Amino acid sequence: MTHTSNTQGGPVALSKDGLPDWLAPVVHAAETVEPLQLSRFLPPENGAGRQSAVLILFGEGDRGPELLLMERAGSLRSHAGQPSFPGGALDPEDGDPKADGPLRAALREAEEETGLDPSGVQLFGVLPKLYIPVSSFVVSPVLGWWRRPTPVGVVDPAETARVFTVPVADLTDPANRVTTVHPSGHRGPAFLVESALVWGFTAGVIDKILHYAGWERPWDRDKHVPLDWRA
Repeated sequence: MTHTSNTQGGPVALSKDGLPDWLAPVVHAAETVEPLQLSRFLPPENGAGRQSAVLILFGEGDRGPELLLMERAGSLRSHAGQPSFPGGALDPEDGDPKADGPLRAALREAEEETGLDPSGVQLFGVLPKLYIPVSSFVVSPVLGWWRRPTPVGVVDPAETARVFTVPVADLTDPANRVTTVHPSGHRGPAFLVESALVWGFTAGVIDKILHYAGWERPWDRDKHVPLDWRA
């Protein structure tokens, strides 16, 4: 398949051509992982839920492979102040949710939220759809390679507090890995990186990617951090 990242029309295709060798384990994981290996929260069988997509964008920085993340504005109704992947709900113009709609939505949302130039991104895979019960989002995690990096930053302060990259080396460092304890009692993997606590859906997906790509290092799962860790 040829690759194009035209979000205004025409197909948005997946391509593995020319990816850096270090991404090979991620490609393999995306092609082989089963939905329940990623999360126990899977989309409702009746088709309910709001179709959405996130862009899991791998780049190459000064310290090697890195991931693009953003911190949501504290004033938002849902997931306020949380670090997350760029993304959001599909719009009608994104097209078929069962075809390239999620690919188009992931690129469009990333452009709207971070100023990313989609033409520099090569999409190479999609993980199984997951479900976020608290917001009823059915999420397609779209994997991308930042083939031609462009400047990124906050586009709308009402939506985004900051945009930043995290070296994969920091995400795999056992010193930066903790378990968060939600007020509900739910526990999940988290990362203390770039002056942020990455938790919830985003941390869960990163945790599984690191595991199934073979990048995970042993870490202390008994090291617990409350969500108000800064207090």
